[in-house]
Amino acid sequence: MKNIAVIGLGNIATRHRRNLKMLFPEAKLIVMSASGRIPKEPLTDSDHIAESVDEIIQLQVQFAIIASPAPFHAQHAIPLIKAGIPVLIEKPVSVTQTDAQALIDAEAQYKTPVAVGYCLRYLPSAQQVRQMIQEGVIGNLYNAFIEIGQYLPDWRPTKDYRETVSAKTELGGGVLLELSHELDYAQWILGSFTPKYVVLRASEELGLEVEDNADLLMTTAKGAVVNIHLDFLQRKAHRKCRFIGSEGCIEWDLIRNEVVLIKAKEQQEIYSAPEWDKNQMYLEMVTDFIRKINGQPNQSISLQEAERTVGLIVEMKEFVTKE
Repeated sequence: MKNIAVIGLGNIATRHRRNLKMLFPEAKLIVMSASGRIPKEPLTDSDHIAESVDEIIQLQVQFAIIASPAPFHAQHAIPLIKAGIPVLIEKPVSVTQTDAQALIDAEAQYKTPVAVGYCLRYLPSAQQVRQMIQEGVIGNLYNAFIEIGQYLPDWRPTKDYRETVSAKTELGGGVLLELSHELDYAQWILGSFTPKYVVLRASEELGLEVEDNADLLMTTAKGAVVNIHLDFLQRKAHRKCRFIGSEGCIEWDLIRNEVVLIKAKEQQEIYSAPEWDKNQMYLEMVTDFIRKINGQPNQSISLQEAERTVGLIVEMKEFVTKE
């Protein structure tokens, strides 16, 4: 790799720049802010600051990571796709199905590799859980309980949380979009969902213009009932799942990277690696995307899968409106 670009200057963009320097130390790293402004603050792991997507194209980058706010993903990615530059787009792929479809159409027309950054699929415990569900280890699935909560002011301690992407409607904020990892991996493991009941709330505590907690009741194509809770409120980070079947249940702790199988007369630790470096997810996601670029077998998340998640979010918001 000679030239690589990262668009966006937020926390996830900083992580990507650091990782790209680890993976491709000889590459020239091109950085661009979401607006194209020249940042006054010093940037780590940056070799050149571009002012536009056109400049990035002229610099002939081998691939780009789009880590700008979600409403701008399509406008940043589509010119690169048209120029034949592969793009890895951070989640969520967009905030509208129209933008998601425009990306799908551009990929199909120009045959440029594109993937979406749902890194939790690269968590070893996630792959273990999916395999167990697919193999029917717990028999017929009846229920799934999926919960994530983390206090938003703790996400970016150096910034006013009310001014971050997570808190702004126009930047794609709110728990449904910001915590869409849960919606992605849940469908990856269980298949598509049909919403049955949706509650979106904004607490007085955080005073946001977007929802800071959501409770979702859905069913799978096979009739399993799925409960998903998302919030910006829990002071101690919590990310767990429980799958209940006819032959037992699976308990999955994503923070501890741990999977436990519980049956009538036994409890078995299937996987446990609490000290596993979570940054490995991001490194593997990028190297997997390189395999996609090179036409090799890969597990990269497709635009079609990411559009399904956006469509589910849109459907849930419309569900609330109808209520």
